Amino acid sequence: MTRVAAIDCGTNTIRLLIADLVQDGTDRARLEPLLRRNEIVRLGQGVDRTGRLDPAALERTLAAVEGYAADCAELGVGPGRAARRFVATSATRDASNREDFVVGVRRLLGVDPEVVSGDEEARLSFSGSLSGSLPGAGERSDGGGARPRLVVDLGGGSTELVLGVDEPSAAISLDTGSVRITERFLAGGVTPEAEAAARAEVRGLLDEAERVVDLSAPGRLVGLAGTITTVTAHALDLQAFDPQALNGAELSPQAVLASCEAIIHSTPEQRASWGYLAPGRRDVIAAGALVWSEVVTRVVERTAAVGRPLARVTTSLYDILDGIALSLVPESGPAEGAPA
Repeated sequence: MTRVAAIDCGTNTIRLLIADLVQDGTDRARLEPLLRRNEIVRLGQGVDRTGRLDPAALERTLAAVEGYAADCAELGVGPGRAARRFVATSATRDASNREDFVVGVRRLLGVDPEVVSGDEEARLSFSGSLSGSLPGAGERSDGGGARPRLVVDLGGGSTELVLGVDEPSAAISLDTGSVRITERFLAGGVTPEAEAAARAEVRGLLDEAERVVDLSAPGRLVGLAGTITTVTAHALDLQAFDPQALNGAELSPQAVLASCEAIIHSTPEQRASWGYLAPGRRDVIAAGALVWSEVVTRVVERTAAVGRPLARVTTSLYDILDGIALSLVPESGPAEGAPA
């Protein structure tokens, strides 16, 4: 058994998972989580416009990292890269002053943050999504083979689309997400003109994605991360964030799109009343719902066109954070649900 710490630092949120990696005599390992933490720090604030990490955002993020380092020490996570992995995604990829961030993380945590490529981010998201038990994993095509799932990790600054059965067969990372779309188009509110411009941008990016990922192929669409859990919570009419209700929740595409539409055109008062929506996500959730609605619509159209219409959309709380933890499995055995 190995105790590990995984940190996922995205455009909007930084998250920690401390878990034991248990290898029980099979060629697989599984995670036994000990601690999960989540802070909205908005590290990517203004990066799309300035090309630099905002000093206040950097300070907020490093304060969270300091707390995570204390958690690692308290729970006995060993030092170094064998037990700790810090993955930083799109905000730091794009920032000219990212070295300030790297130095700060190294000082506090003892490891360098890895500014991973979009392809690696997609692979980790897919691996993490497979670590949870989701319905429909064994869906078959007319020919008897398993139909792939399309895993979508919708973040603040990037959105990953990964197609595969047990491992990725095609993947792409798109430079769009809840924070980017808000800053580019919706900072002044959701007007008809701003919404049309935002949708046009996302549709153009999905056109590019289709050169790489076959959006007519999936038998199941699996959504990850905060925007998608919020849309799901809205569709389920939850009063608060409920992991048991959300993980593995299955909705019709029509229900997903109806909730996206309601969220996109919601008022600040409505958003404040939703107990499942974190305050730090209220100003960007309309943009996130817009991106998700475009992805779902495109997959619905493409699967219907080939006579295999998408019937369900699934939400998973297992995502890139779990994939990062699973990537720390010693070389002697691949992780459960992770590509071998």
